[in-house]
Amino acid sequence: MNIYDVIQEPLISEKGSKHEKQRKYYFKVSPKAQKHEIQDAVEKIFNVKVKKVNTMIVGGKWKRVRFRPGKTAEWKKAIVTLKEGQKISLT
Repeated sequence: MNIYDVIQEPLISEKGSKHEKQRKYYFKVSPKAQKHEIQDAVEKIFNVKVKKVNTMIVGGKWKRVRFRPGKTAEWKKAIVTLKEGQKISLT
């Protein structure tokens, strides 16, 4: 799997920006990506050293479109913790 297929996009939100002081960054990743693949991709793309990777599956939500119920797609989120002194500039 290509490193740019693993990391789909960074998640920039108020909740995520609170954790930047703790060197934690949030990414939307491929559902098939494993932790070591995510770690390698972040290290190569952003040229940093990764300490830890946590992943979770974010379940889809029930929505209604034109009076018909449906469910949005599930996706995978990764929380990447960097080693001391490392930083990613996402803006």
